[in-house]
Amino acid sequence: MADPVRSEAVGAGVAGLSGRERWLRTLRYQGVDHVPDEEFGYWTDTLRVWRQEGLPPAVDSDPAADRYFGFARRERVPVHVGLHPWFTPRVLEEDERHRIIVDGVGVTLLENKDGSSSIPQFLRFPIETRQDWEEFKKRLDPDDPVRYPPDWDRRLEAWRHRDYPLGIAVGSLFGWIRDWMGFERATTACIEEPDLIEDMMEHLTELTLRVIGRALGDVELDFADFWEDMCFNNGPMISPRMFARLLVPRYRRITDLLRSRGVDIVYVDCDGDIGELVPLWLEAGVNCMFPLEIRAGTSPEQLRARYGRDVLLMGGVDKMALIEGRRGVDRELRRVVALTEQGGYIPHVDHRCPPDVTLDTYLYYLRRKRELLGIPEPEAPASERIRGVRA
Repeated sequence: MADPVRSEAVGAGVAGLSGRERWLRTLRYQGVDHVPDEEFGYWTDTLRVWRQEGLPPAVDSDPAADRYFGFARRERVPVHVGLHPWFTPRVLEEDERHRIIVDGVGVTLLENKDGSSSIPQFLRFPIETRQDWEEFKKRLDPDDPVRYPPDWDRRLEAWRHRDYPLGIAVGSLFGWIRDWMGFERATTACIEEPDLIEDMMEHLTELTLRVIGRALGDVELDFADFWEDMCFNNGPMISPRMFARLLVPRYRRITDLLRSRGVDIVYVDCDGDIGELVPLWLEAGVNCMFPLEIRAGTSPEQLRARYGRDVLLMGGVDKMALIEGRRGVDRELRRVVALTEQGGYIPHVDHRCPPDVTLDTYLYYLRRKRELLGIPEPEAPASERIRGVRA
């Protein structure tokens, strides 16, 4: 299972690397000056609370926060393999505290009117029958011109001269289906209506293959990523045996195309305890696991011990430890330093940072992480970074 491009031992630091070189060398187990400085993101409530604690008002989104905190640049090409057109959101009914809406994915749900980020109550999903799927599938047309931006050709020249990693999102084979059908309906359909599930997964696979081919031919990409979110804290939503039958061959078709075009780093975004699925993802050509939720039972150290250099890792800093304050930060960072030194790992918080973490603690975490891992502080002072956010 070893990848021949990742054969160089982790060596002494290499000076003068671009952000792109640093990111690729880290995940190919090659020598670097320091690991990339990345973080996952924030709850909406987190930035609101932090603005009350002194965060500038302009820092009101993940991209703005990334610029303000000075993280390394990493982007995806604007190629769209998902739903289009989205459903038109509308309010069906409301009272003083709640509203029932249809969201952009077509899900009917009950949400709080105060804007709190608690999980809404799902009332109905857009795909309940085979007939629903046939109608829904019209929104997954691979030939829809919106899948590439109109200025695609103009962007190509800038990308050829970039100094940061650039990748492509390659969608989902189960996570989206769960969103469109609901957890219970999607999982029972895998058993009771396998033909329907296979038709949905096959359509998504073919859509992805047809859409991404142009990008892979036009620009040299550095990574690809799937989104799945198909695990709870006690394991996957479907059995590994079912995963192997339904998903592995379809992932393999996508990852084979990616590797034929030089994309050897393919990561999956899946929360929860992913342990039972990791060997199947590796078999399918998905070689990087993210975001490694510690309290859900996913241990980056255990994954490295079991799979060695076959597995790449991103995340794995327990967000719950940051809630404890500086003591929790120090304990977590001591834990990840040794793993970082082995290569093939970019440490950051293991999901979006919750509002229970104070701004002071988060700034301390960033400062200590940079100190321990030899990551330089951002060159531009905060006063200049905030101007970049406003721009």
